[in-house]
Amino acid sequence: MKRWFLPYTPEVLGLLTEQSEITCRGMDAFVRWSSGESEQHQEVRSCEHEADEMRRRVLMELRAAFSTPLDPEDIYELSERLDEVLNGAKNAVREAELLGLAPDPPLAEMAEHLHAGVKHLHDAIVGLQEDRDDATEAADKAIKCERHLEHCYREAMSALADNEDLKVVTGRREIYRRYARIGESLVRVAHRVWYSVVKAR
Repeated sequence: MKRWFLPYTPEVLGLLTEQSEITCRGMDAFVRWSSGESEQHQEVRSCEHEADEMRRRVLMELRAAFSTPLDPEDIYELSERLDEVLNGAKNAVREAELLGLAPDPPLAEMAEHLHAGVKHLHDAIVGLQEDRDDATEAADKAIKCERHLEHCYREAMSALADNEDLKVVTGRREIYRRYARIGESLVRVAHRVWYSVVKAR
């Protein structure tokens, strides 16, 4: 009855925070998979599906909201870009399995940087509700994680030159690139955090 007379203001940032928490869990499983725990592929996929459901909830609440703490477009973009991160992890696992390639030490290291970056993104999204200076600081930390990943990526790609097995080289190169693209998605979230804070001032 109250919603008939009062503006509806759902906790969309709370839902976005839940989506980021699920993403953190998914990336934790991704790190484990990248370190050789092959059974973790199921957890990566499960978290990806759970995050998709949470994203749908965010969008539905945005449609119903009378007002939101940030521009609705920013919330939409943050949710979408966050979704890209976990989708990228799921796709990387699936691609590796299709190619019959087990994770190697460079992938394990790159996954660690991605996981750390996602945790900083979670802190950034929490900061959007509590302290926007904290949000941008956390976003910057996430970007630094991607830079560390890029360094690992270049070293791993360079090392492939010593491998004479063309099938292995081609497969590894594709998986390394997928991990690098997850890093690019992570940076896209961080940049949108900054953009949304600047707009809100």
